[in-house]
Amino acid sequence: MEDISRLFDILTQYEEKWPNQKIALAGKKNGVWCAYSPGEYLRITNNISYAFMHLGIQHGDRVGIISTNRPEWNMIDMAIMQIGAISVPVYPTISENDYRHIVRHSGMKLVVVEGAEVMNKIDAIMPDCPELQAVYTFVDRQRFPYLQQLIDMGEQHQNPEELQRRRDAVRPEDCSTIMYTSGTTGSPKGVMLSHYNIVSQLRNLRQTPAPWSKRAFSFLPLCHAYERMLVFLYQHLGMSVYYAQSLGTIAENLKEVKPTMMSAVPRVLEKFFDKIWNTSKNMKPLPKKIFRWAVKVAEQYKIQDSERTFWYNVKRKIADVLVYRKIRAAIGGDFDIVVSGAASIQPRLASFFSAIGMPVFEGYGATETSPVIAVSCREKYGREVGTVGFPLPGVTIKLSENGEILCKGHNVMMGYYKDEKLTKEVIDDEGWFHTGDMGQWTEHGQLMITGRIKSLFKTSFGKYINPQAIEEKFCESPFIENMVVVGENEKFAAALVSPDFEFLKSWCKSHDIPYTSAEEAVKNPDIIKRFGREIAKYNTYFGDTEKVKKIELIADEWSQKSGILTPTLKVKRHVIQQRYHDLIQEIYK
Repeated sequence: MEDISRLFDILTQYEEKWPNQKIALAGKKNGVWCAYSPGEYLRITNNISYAFMHLGIQHGDRVGIISTNRPEWNMIDMAIMQIGAISVPVYPTISENDYRHIVRHSGMKLVVVEGAEVMNKIDAIMPDCPELQAVYTFVDRQRFPYLQQLIDMGEQHQNPEELQRRRDAVRPEDCSTIMYTSGTTGSPKGVMLSHYNIVSQLRNLRQTPAPWSKRAFSFLPLCHAYERMLVFLYQHLGMSVYYAQSLGTIAENLKEVKPTMMSAVPRVLEKFFDKIWNTSKNMKPLPKKIFRWAVKVAEQYKIQDSERTFWYNVKRKIADVLVYRKIRAAIGGDFDIVVSGAASIQPRLASFFSAIGMPVFEGYGATETSPVIAVSCREKYGREVGTVGFPLPGVTIKLSENGEILCKGHNVMMGYYKDEKLTKEVIDDEGWFHTGDMGQWTEHGQLMITGRIKSLFKTSFGKYINPQAIEEKFCESPFIENMVVVGENEKFAAALVSPDFEFLKSWCKSHDIPYTSAEEAVKNPDIIKRFGREIAKYNTYFGDTEKVKKIELIADEWSQKSGILTPTLKVKRHVIQQRYHDLIQEIYK
């Protein structure tokens, strides 16, 4: 395969290399799948580029996209980059203050926005953003010009010679995008990634999917480095990309698309598992017993063939005939790979999904590393539960004296936009990027992530506690949606617990306990007592200083909308500490 050197080269390569691929991108509009061929994708993208040039967008100008996943997202993204401008994708779920910071900090000249709520927020901050010259909406909202008008403008002002000149002027080392980290700490930072940064990732990942894998399903935000890079990879390999209509329609869309590959975050896979498990609740005794036996068999699955016994393989084959095939049919996938990233996945879930025919490949990285540092692969020991595989080819990893993961290679960002000081804090003089994560090597050379350095804290007895390790274990409980362990400079570890209220409702019903609201549930003595037993159960996995001695059940919604979860569903620890400061103080009185 002829190598690409800039991201927009994927666009022209697609039609040349995969002439028989009828669908490049597809999304649902008004309940109907709307698909675009590679030729249509290129034509619309070029018209948007012509419009941008007609509007005066120059090489190096910043152009924003604020939208959920949809085919037009990719068209706008490519249109920006192929004229030498810089694409600035932004989450459509952040606050007005964050929009103000990002639009002003990036010096955005033009932005395309989706939804009335985002449009109103951008409208409100425009007086504070003098460099923002134009706002376009995806559909006609009577306030700003909209995307179809932009496409029509480009069609009326086609200038292929100038577009080719602009394309030819873009160098691989030029900045392609500024991605503002959602982050679990602090204000968003603008990560500058070059074409070379991301293209190098594609070159080293293109052997990951099997050649027969041709249908990708996407629901994680495209403005997250992890999903965006994978969608570039899908296009680079000539795959069709189908976008979920919404997070609420994932199950329905999976059945329609029957994908061969997708990415997910652990929390989504946990939800999948819970739904699968719950299907057995209303079964008759014998089918329920068989179903749950099959689930337990899957949770014991070993990735390496040599580590599975003959007797285990027999049991798994029987379980596949009786149960797994039905699960796969219900999910709708014919999966080659499910890529899990952004956080650690519970080993039992990685085993379960791999056993039923949804092989989980784990990856690790950061926006600052384009994003992949290490990832599972098809080599022997390249995929192992509890690890993130080997370093990506071309990326060197070393562990510092305190166990921090450092990396160097083609993936390390150009730097933080307009922040040389902060860049020097994370990239040392020798070019090593300091991830802030802790890790260790396995005997086979796989990387394991063991925690976050800034999350570590000492109790008043001087004992270190790794809260992430505790939280990950406790969140295996079906009762617990999320939790945050606290206790810095205190005598013991405690936790704020966000219950899984859907599961709790079901439990209350089966135990004849009235359930009226989340607020009432967290005060119910029977429920508090049941959580106490759950905490005692998981405390047995930890030493005395790590045991959670007290908990507070939280009725508030922990979500992206409430500002507590990142778009990849990780808890913003600093937000929890601030929001529940008084409650945490009460725990230690």
